[in-house]
Amino acid sequence: MKRHLTVLLALLTGLLVVPAPAHAGPAAGTVAVTAPAPQQVLSPTPYMGWNTYYALGGDPTEAEVKSIADFLVSSGLRDAGYEYVWIDGNWAAPTPRSSAGDLVANPDQFPNGLKPLVDYIHAKGLKAGIYTDAGPYIPGKCGLGSGGHYQRDADQFAAWEFDAVKVDYLCGIAADLDPKTVFTEFAQALRNNASGRPMIFNLCNPVTSPDWGNYPEEQQSTYSWTYAPAIAQSWRTYTDVGFVGEIKFKDVLRNYDANARHPEVAGPGHFNDPDYLGPELGMTDEEFRTQMTLWSVAAAPLVIGSDVRKLSRTSLGILADRDVLAINQDTAGVQAVRVGPAGTTETWVKRLAGGDRAVVLLNRGDSPTTLTTKARSVGLSGDRFTLKNAWTNQVTESAGTISAAVPAHGAALFRVGPAVGKPGVPHVVAGLPQVTQVGGDAVPAGVAPVVAGGDQARVEVTVRNDGAQPVFAPRVELTVPAGWTARPLGTAPKLLDTNSSETFAFTVTLPATAEPGSTALTATTSYKVIDKGQLRQETATAVVVAPVAPDGDVVLSHHKWISATSGWMSPTVDLSVGGWSPISMLGQVYPTGIGVASPSEVRYYLGDRCSRLTATVGIDDAVRNVGPEGGTSTFKVIGDGRVLFDSGVLTRDDIRQVDIDLTGVRVLDLVVGDAGDGGYNDRANWAGLNATC
Repeated sequence: MKRHLTVLLALLTGLLVVPAPAHAGPAAGTVAVTAPAPQQVLSPTPYMGWNTYYALGGDPTEAEVKSIADFLVSSGLRDAGYEYVWIDGNWAAPTPRSSAGDLVANPDQFPNGLKPLVDYIHAKGLKAGIYTDAGPYIPGKCGLGSGGHYQRDADQFAAWEFDAVKVDYLCGIAADLDPKTVFTEFAQALRNNASGRPMIFNLCNPVTSPDWGNYPEEQQSTYSWTYAPAIAQSWRTYTDVGFVGEIKFKDVLRNYDANARHPEVAGPGHFNDPDYLGPELGMTDEEFRTQMTLWSVAAAPLVIGSDVRKLSRTSLGILADRDVLAINQDTAGVQAVRVGPAGTTETWVKRLAGGDRAVVLLNRGDSPTTLTTKARSVGLSGDRFTLKNAWTNQVTESAGTISAAVPAHGAALFRVGPAVGKPGVPHVVAGLPQVTQVGGDAVPAGVAPVVAGGDQARVEVTVRNDGAQPVFAPRVELTVPAGWTARPLGTAPKLLDTNSSETFAFTVTLPATAEPGSTALTATTSYKVIDKGQLRQETATAVVVAPVAPDGDVVLSHHKWISATSGWMSPTVDLSVGGWSPISMLGQVYPTGIGVASPSEVRYYLGDRCSRLTATVGIDDAVRNVGPEGGTSTFKVIGDGRVLFDSGVLTRDDIRQVDIDLTGVRVLDLVVGDAGDGGYNDRANWAGLNATC
């Protein structure tokens, strides 16, 4: 804890110089980090670009890569900084080397070879990246390996005029190699290439326990920080952030947290790498905006994993936001650190060149909330501060409090510095509409609210003033969907003083015929500021309207759920997760149920109409075809925030019977946990899921 606090204070005040000089010995209980060679500062700020892997999968082609390069130019992404076009794995021929020992591109995918494609990319004002592996090529184990050919391959990449090389470790782990040794040797080969060509080295060891099984610490991604800063421009800090075509928000948070463990080793020319950006690969726009926020303050390389040609204007706008990119590309190269405790809501701070701070207010939870921190907590002193919202471009002035209304899975990002001159616009936070009660029952904190036709709900909007002067005549109007009604409760105050807040409440009534699905509640907040006139802010919150509750004796897996998540892939009805086989446990096949991977949550609306739930829970027999590792989970049934059933830890050799009373339950959650050892091989089943309603 002492070392963590020392690093935190040093990063905030700018006193920390990273990494440690090569001649300095490590402190007791720490790992020595060697300083990178001066000639290896090839990318003083985090590099930016696009990669084939998540978007195009295992068979990228010359035509696709050219089309992407064209789009990077025409869309403005190149001019925003996304200059690297990176060809990932599976570019080589089925027999990857010629008789002379040179790497050969697959002629079906790259009929003209790679050099003309690199020339095309360069002609567009872009740079080109290529992929290999640090281990030897092992047919059936990995698609391409440079083991035994480091200098030859480095020379060939340079001769093809690539600008960057990603070096994986799939062949390396298959051959049980020491990653520090082989990556160091590859780095030396890159530096000594026959053409003398500078090439960025992205060290990509994704092997992570328990996600990959059990491996020694020295072979894992989480150990790369101890040696990679001396040899690479970036290094992966955890396992892959997703699968081909799929990047989920929970895994974005997981990778960000792992990436945040060692901010002290990041700096100009060498950066921690939490993996790629994933717009429209499984995240909402809000969730992707949060990923972009977190990657930017982490001083992480910004490499797009999606097919940019198919992205919406919203996603393209998030990728190209100038204020956010300026924070990522800040010349100090400092990585953000957390201020205060970890939890559902957090504050992260990045020291910027010139002394300003980038401040993130992160909401990991499933409901909106207003988050606050203090300027002094992020390393700033004084009594007036300018806050620029990097996403909205709104500039306000605070007397010392930094706050924002943050949606579920959202993040506010401010650039904060001392205020000078005449007083600015007060920093007033117009809260997001929050459903706090449904039918007189309180909604548990952090839980996404659910309403249904005929419900009456209490909705609150809290407005706070963090400025140095009061604002006058604060008002909130709530707009609801057609057919709904919103009745204000109480009277509005005449003013909102500095460092104070006011909550505006409404009774919202839904018609019995309210359409199921997601809808929005919109609050318009207005107030008057001396010499500024009347100002307005508009905020909106998505609210889930539940489907009709089940009736009679029902197979719950056949009833429409409100929402459903799975640790990997998607929840599968009446089949093991992935849909490849029937639900089977201990040799018995079950015709109905839900197959998921941990962690998972499946939510149903029961509307206080059900009395009993029965099921059999356990690990699917499919895990026995994968390997002995993993395959442990926990199962919980939760009604309106109250645990009704808890299986404890189940292995592949256990099952449990569920038979519980559902009387009075409105919203039911079926929750699967990873039992504390990660989600590797956790194929979990809710079998024979039957309800009496």
